[in-house]
Amino acid sequence: MLLHLQQTGLRFHRLPPLFNPQERRRVAIAANKRSFYRIPRASAVPSRTQRIMERISNSDEVGGAGGAYSYNALKRLDKLWSSICATPTDSEEIDEVVSRVSGSSNYSDLGGKARSVFDVLVCGGTLGIFVATALSFKGLRVGVVERNILKGREQDWNISRKELMELVQVGILSEEEIEQITSIKFNPNRCGFEKKGDIWVENILNLGVSPAKLLEIVKNRFISSGGTVFEGKSLSSISVYDDITILQLNDGEVLPCRLVVDCMGNFSPVVRQIRRGRKPDGVCLVVGSCSRGFSENTTSDIVFSSSSVKRVGSSEVQYFWEAFPAGTGPTDRTTYMFTYVDAQLGGPKLEELLEEYWDLMPAYQGTSLEKLEILRVIFGIFPTYRDSPLPAAFDRILQVGDASGIQSPVSFGGFGSMTRHLDRLSTGIYEAMAGDFLDAQSLCLLNPYMPNLSASWLFQRAMSARPDANVSSTFINELLYVNFQSMKKLGGSVLRPFLQDVIQFGPLVKTLGLVMLAQPLILPSIFRQVGVGVILDWFVHFVMLGHYTFLSSFIDPVIRPWVEYLPEKNKYEWRRYMEAWKYGAGLDYKD
Repeated sequence: MLLHLQQTGLRFHRLPPLFNPQERRRVAIAANKRSFYRIPRASAVPSRTQRIMERISNSDEVGGAGGAYSYNALKRLDKLWSSICATPTDSEEIDEVVSRVSGSSNYSDLGGKARSVFDVLVCGGTLGIFVATALSFKGLRVGVVERNILKGREQDWNISRKELMELVQVGILSEEEIEQITSIKFNPNRCGFEKKGDIWVENILNLGVSPAKLLEIVKNRFISSGGTVFEGKSLSSISVYDDITILQLNDGEVLPCRLVVDCMGNFSPVVRQIRRGRKPDGVCLVVGSCSRGFSENTTSDIVFSSSSVKRVGSSEVQYFWEAFPAGTGPTDRTTYMFTYVDAQLGGPKLEELLEEYWDLMPAYQGTSLEKLEILRVIFGIFPTYRDSPLPAAFDRILQVGDASGIQSPVSFGGFGSMTRHLDRLSTGIYEAMAGDFLDAQSLCLLNPYMPNLSASWLFQRAMSARPDANVSSTFINELLYVNFQSMKKLGGSVLRPFLQDVIQFGPLVKTLGLVMLAQPLILPSIFRQVGVGVILDWFVHFVMLGHYTFLSSFIDPVIRPWVEYLPEKNKYEWRRYMEAWKYGAGLDYKD
C-alpha cells in the first residue's frame, strides 16, 4: 500500500499511536483525498528524453550550432526558446553591448600598451575561422575570439563537393585535404513525400564532413599564417571610436582593431542589440539523433515530408525529416526531425518534439528504437528575419554568417552559406580595409539586399502549419509534391540549384508556370495558407529577382571595364553593386 501511494503521488501520513486501527485508517483516507487533487511533485518520473540523454557521454560538446548534446544544454535552450516566445514584439529591454564614443581613442589609457592593433578581430570561431583565414592569407593581421576551445563537433556536416570546392578556390584548403576531412560519401539522395512518391537525385548533400578534422586543419593554417586565437574568452563590450574599435573581453583583456567581424551566430549579442530584441519572423526547431544499428544505410533523405499536420501541446506542426549515413561507422545514421513555427506563447518545446521524435523515427526509418544504440541527441533553434541580410548598424562592425541572416530561411545551412559567400566577403572586406571604407554605409554594401533570399522566405511560410489557414491537414505535403514533381520534369538545371539553396528567376518562373498548369485549383489554398499580404510582399521580391537577373546578365558586362577606371571609393561601391546583382539573382551558382 505504501508503494502504491508513492507511485500515485499520494502522501503516506504517519499517525500518532494514540489512534486505534480504525481511526488511523479513517484519517489516512481523508488526508489522501485532500492530497489527491494537488499537483504531483516535479521530481516524479524523468522523461524518456532525459533518461536517454543522461546515459550518453557528453564530453565532446563544443561551441557553434548543434555542438551541445547534454540534457542540461537542452533545458537551457528550451528556456531561451520560451523567453523568445514571451518577448513583446516591440521589446527594447536589451543589453547595450556596442557603444559609440566620439573622437579618437587613447588606447594607452585603456591598458592596451602590450598589444598592437589588429586589422580584423573575428568574434565567433566555429565558422568565423574560415573568414579569418581567408583575410589572413590576404596579408591582414587577424585575431579570432572564441568563448570555447576552437574545435569542431563530432557530428558530421552534410554538404556537397561543389560547396567544399569554394574553400579550395579561396585557397584555405587543398583538394587532398577535402578527401582527408570527408568521412563518408553516399548516393543517391531522396526527396520523399509520404504516400505520394519519391524523387531521387545525385550528389546533393552527399558528403559527411568531419568538423573536428576540418577546423583543426583551418585553425592550424590560420595560426601558421600569423593569425592569433583567443580561446575560452567571450565578448563583454565593444567601444567604437573614430579610428579604431576596442573589445573588452570577459576576463578584462582589451583588444584593439580596425574592424570587428561578428560571426557569433543567430544569438549574437550585437545582433540582438541591432534588432532591439525583436521577435524573429519565423523559427525552425530541429531535433534528432545519431544512432548505430541501421541495416539500410547507403542513401540519404534531403527532405521527407510527413503526410499531415499534427498537434503538439497547444500548437499545430508539420514535421519534416532528413537522414544521412554518418562517418563514425557503417551502421551509424543521423536523422533529423524539424518544423517551422512562429515565436508565440505556447509553442512546442524541444523536449516535447524529442518525445515525438522517439515515437515517430522508428517508423520513418523502419528500425525499432530497441535495436539502436543512440550515440548523440541533436537539437537546435534557428530564427529567421524577413529583412535579411542584416545591414551594418555601426561603423567598424560587420555581421557575417548566421549573424547576418545570409543563410537560407528554409534549410538554415550555415556552413554551406559560408562557403558560397566566402570569396565575396573576404574580397570585399579586404578592399574595405585597404581603402579605409569602414563606416556603416560602406559596410552595408557587404550585406546587400538579395531578392532571391527574400523570395525564399515565402517557402518557409508555405511549409508552416497555420491553424487559421482553413486548408487540409495534408495540404503542405501535397503542395511540396506538386512543386518537386514540376522541378523534376523541368530537369536538373531547375531542381539542383533549388536543392542547394539557390533561387534563380528563370527556373522559378518555369516551376510556377508548370504548377499552375498542372494544378490550377491549388491557388486558392496557397493564398489561404500563406496570406494575401505575404504573397504581395513576395511578388515585389520576385520582380526584383528578375530585375537583378537582367542587371547581372546584361548591364554588368557593359559597365565592368568602366568601373576599373573610377576612384577607389567609387570602384569599391560599384564592385559591391555588381556582386549584389550576381549573388542576389543566384547567378553565382555554377553546377
